[in-house]
Amino acid sequence: MWKSPSSSSFSSIHLFLFVLIINQHVTVSSQPLYTKSRWIVNSTGQRVKLACVNWVSHMEVMVAEGLNQQPVDAISRAIINMGFNCVRLTWPLFLFTNDSLGSITVRQSFKNLGLFASIVGLQANNPSIVDLSVLDAYQAVVASLAKNNVMIILDNHISKPGWCCSRFDGNGFFGDKYFDPDLWLQGLTKVATIFKGTNNVVGMSLRNELRGPLQNAHDWYRYMQKGAEAVHAANPNVLIILSGLSFDKDLSFLHQRPVNLTFSGKLVYEIHRYGFTDGDTWSGDSANQACGVVLNDMVSKGTFVLQQGYPLFVSEFGVDQRGTNVNDNRYFNCFLGLAAQLDFDWALWTLVGSYYLRDGVVGLNEYYGVLDCNWRDIRNSSFLERISAIRSPFQGPGYTETRLHKVIFHPKTGLCVRRTSFLQPLELGSCSEAAAWRYAPQKTLTVIGTYFCLQADKLGEPAKLGITCSDDSSKWETISDSKMHLSSKLQDATSVCLDVDSNNVIVTQTCKCLSTNDTTCDPGSQWFKIIDSTRVTKTTKSFLQIKPIIRFLARSFFGSYI
Repeated sequence: MWKSPSSSSFSSIHLFLFVLIINQHVTVSSQPLYTKSRWIVNSTGQRVKLACVNWVSHMEVMVAEGLNQQPVDAISRAIINMGFNCVRLTWPLFLFTNDSLGSITVRQSFKNLGLFASIVGLQANNPSIVDLSVLDAYQAVVASLAKNNVMIILDNHISKPGWCCSRFDGNGFFGDKYFDPDLWLQGLTKVATIFKGTNNVVGMSLRNELRGPLQNAHDWYRYMQKGAEAVHAANPNVLIILSGLSFDKDLSFLHQRPVNLTFSGKLVYEIHRYGFTDGDTWSGDSANQACGVVLNDMVSKGTFVLQQGYPLFVSEFGVDQRGTNVNDNRYFNCFLGLAAQLDFDWALWTLVGSYYLRDGVVGLNEYYGVLDCNWRDIRNSSFLERISAIRSPFQGPGYTETRLHKVIFHPKTGLCVRRTSFLQPLELGSCSEAAAWRYAPQKTLTVIGTYFCLQADKLGEPAKLGITCSDDSSKWETISDSKMHLSSKLQDATSVCLDVDSNNVIVTQTCKCLSTNDTTCDPGSQWFKIIDSTRVTKTTKSFLQIKPIIRFLARSFFGSYI
């Protein structure tokens, strides 16, 4: 248990996380944050990529989840140690607008719901919080995150405390039973004022997942612009984050009409996407077909704002961390490719391992949570390793370390194609060691600074590097609806695709799962994304050595390439 930083189990997981993940965060002195075209930047103009995790604090108890399991500072430190640099901390509107709710103590809030065992846990792990008001407890969590150098996005998740969301829960859109626009503006102003000047509170998300029968674009502009102005007037330091319609998957109305605000340099848009967002698409269609449909929808309804010159914060995405949900697994292979390609900011759902109370169930296990149900261990460490590549920027202000080049990303593993030498096969490895490529209009992939291009050699054999780059075996097309198969031809005109073998070596195999009729085939091993980067990697830093090149040419001429 993370009962204290010195407890044996906490120390072991703490050490494990330090070994597993490279911490990434910005210093407090670099704030406040601003926007510069599609990027979020700090006060020095360098890009800050939000790599967040959602911490739920909007449920019936109105207290951040997990405080009955671990000390708040231990949780805050664990967030950083798991590789996240910020938290999207949710809050219910009535916590800040209803004095009778906000003033009750944490202890009384739990008593009112019959959660007596949780009180015992709170008393043991967070004795300084248990007798605070729930509003003060929220501020104590913010203070702990800030003290531990975690950036904070304050997210108005719902009005009436409880689980979110449905079309008919009365919290969905302006004018709903629990969604009075004037009260909402008051709440936003109060929260912005309370946290003005608070270290590491870098943004406010004005409302989560607008939805329901009342939703319409006209009122979205009317009230979201008012909300943005109210927050900025009360606290000009924070980023203003605006969500879309239809459970925050649709910003398409911005194609026709931009938001009109009196300030600039602070506006960010957000969208959400899960495997279940698209119903049975992932199980009913082939994976390639489903990926193509979903990516087209995300681009037309959300990610286009990047081209309009605004940052995009994908503030909710996630999967069943047990890894057994086929729908989620297919979705995430597709999503992670887009996340790397577009290099957007994000917040994973969720930190939470279990809930005090959800849907009438005490201690409900959250399988989307990165922590286990006891908030003791990581639920799936390989998942955290997999998303490590998208934590750091691939490009952006302050990251022009070398000229623009391409990196070949493999979403199923979260790794990139690298070369250890010209004598060894290409393989998957950390994206910090990725090979730097030029992808020419002729569809050749050439290692930057060399004459060597990627070639298909034999079926089932490693792809190779060669200097004859004009034939079909050196041309790589993106095919299938997903546009993530990299296909070439062998000397006998057989079509092949890049693939990965059991040792993470890059090989060429028969292209799989291209039929739209096959809904069971998994193309994940053959999905690659060619993405832009300006980051220096170990490969781009290295100098070519003459002897290995001579040996390579000799082997290419006199024998097969190993």
